[in-house]
Order: sequence, then structure tokens, then C-alpha cells
Amino acid sequence: MEQIKEKIKEEVEQVTFKEKVVYINRVGKVAKGGRKIAFNAVVVVGDGNGNVGYGLGKAPEVSEAIRKGVKIATKNMVKIPIKDNTIPAQVIGKYIASTIVLRPAFKGTGIIAGAPARAVLELAGIKDVLTKSLGSNNPLNVIKATLNGLKKIDKDIQRYKMRTEKK
Repeated sequence: MEQIKEKIKEEVEQVTFKEKVVYINRVGKVAKGGRKIAFNAVVVVGDGNGNVGYGLGKAPEVSEAIRKGVKIATKNMVKIPIKDNTIPAQVIGKYIASTIVLRPAFKGTGIIAGAPARAVLELAGIKDVLTKSLGSNNPLNVIKATLNGLKKIDKDIQRYKMRTEKK
């Protein structure tokens, strides 16, 4: 049993994740002794090979908030389908008031996206994609909408395969 745990630890250590801090916000609450200041950090983590996740860390210091965000992001990793350095299909991702349209692009186009969506797409390993962000531009909601859209692609591909197999 211990050997299995050691192998799993080695595999996790071998995978190196890139991290990107998307947004840092200073927040405060009024307590009995005065204001207590803390920081929120929205962090995106990915391996550049289709795995990406996001995390929101909160702590009294910025560095501690980022560290917490990275830890949460590695737990929230999702696998994203990539085809020829782009996404396989056009999709619309929604989260609360944020909507993002993701479209595949030709090789050499690059990532045409705003900062939050760009972070997710770059760290996922997607190199060519066109996006349009609509509605709210709250960084956390845009990240969630982007991931929502990317998850939809996988579901749509599975649905398409099931439909074609029935015929």
C-alpha cells in the first residue's frame, strides 16, 4: 500500500503546472478592533496539455492568497479536448451574467481573447482560438464561463459519436 502511495506522489511531482495570477483584489471587513484587510487571488493552473483549473484563494497576505489559489486550482483540474492546437468545435460558455463565444481558428492565428479567458486557454495548451466575451466582465465569472464552454465541447463530441453510432 505504501509503495502505491509513493508512486502516486512521484507521478504528481513529475507533472509541473504553470500558474497565472489573473486578478488580485483587496477586501476588508470591519471588526471590533478596526478594519481587517485581506486579499483575494484568482489563479489559473495548467500543464499545457489539455488540463486546466482555477482557484480563488483568500488570505491576509498576497503571496499566501496566491499559494492557496494554486492549491485549490490543482484540485479543480479538468481535461479539455484539443485538436490541431485549437478547439474541435464552436461553443458558447455561460456562467451567471458572463457569456463567452469560443471559435476554432486557423494555424498561426494565436489566442484572440481577453485576459481571464486568455489565461485559461494558454495554460490548457490551446494556441489558436477566437473568442468574444459578452455580458459581465468579472474575471472569475469569465474564467468559469470559459471552462464551462470548454467542458461542453467534450459533451457535444460524445453526443455526436453516440448519434452516428446509432445510424
